[in-house]
Amino acid sequence: MRVLSLVHEPTSTGGGGLFEEVVVARGDVLERCVMPETTTGPDAAESYDAIMVFGGAMHPDQDAEHPWLADESAFLRDAIDREVPLLGVCLGAQLIARAAGAGVGRARRDEVGWHVVEPNAAGREDTVLGVMPARFEAFQWHYYNFELPEGAELLAENDAARQAYRLGERTWGVQFHPEVTRHMLDHWFVEGEAELPDPAVVRRDTELHLGTWNDCGRRLCNAFLDAAL
Repeated sequence: MRVLSLVHEPTSTGGGGLFEEVVVARGDVLERCVMPETTTGPDAAESYDAIMVFGGAMHPDQDAEHPWLADESAFLRDAIDREVPLLGVCLGAQLIARAAGAGVGRARRDEVGWHVVEPNAAGREDTVLGVMPARFEAFQWHYYNFELPEGAELLAENDAARQAYRLGERTWGVQFHPEVTRHMLDHWFVEGEAELPDPAVVRRDTELHLGTWNDCGRRLCNAFLDAAL
């Protein structure tokens, strides 16, 4: 398959991280597009077999500061309309929701660090999210959240934010970060240390949970790519 990774930060931070590694390990063709740096954007949405959209420090409604957000929104809208398999992570999930006409804005509560997520009944039965445990410690770093697009099904939620949804049969969004690698987190914890609620606790929890979390991330990415076949 030809798989697009849409990222919003310099590639030194890991890009799509673990998910990009899974694509390569499966023998699929990975193409990465760094939206703030590109002058041409990705190819037409229908030219890809699957599209993954990742996080970033910007917010999904900051078009004035990041003019390329409008172009990305139009690209994602086209991918949805053409039923190209699509998976959004954190900012990516928010941008897909925006492209589908849903509202985006501040979450009920900020989440930075490790927080519990429990998929609901629909999430446990979902082709993609259903490969996750019934209850898991998820790595989070977000201040915004999404409203549900019209026709979307909520797959997971906690007291801070909506955590996952499916739109139609080919589009998914998750608020948490299943793609993170140790390399990425080492960079984030230095660059964003002021945002960590308790740096020592976040680092301790990372040592405790990251190995299991990476196993979950691989399962989630493989499930999405299998669904795209």
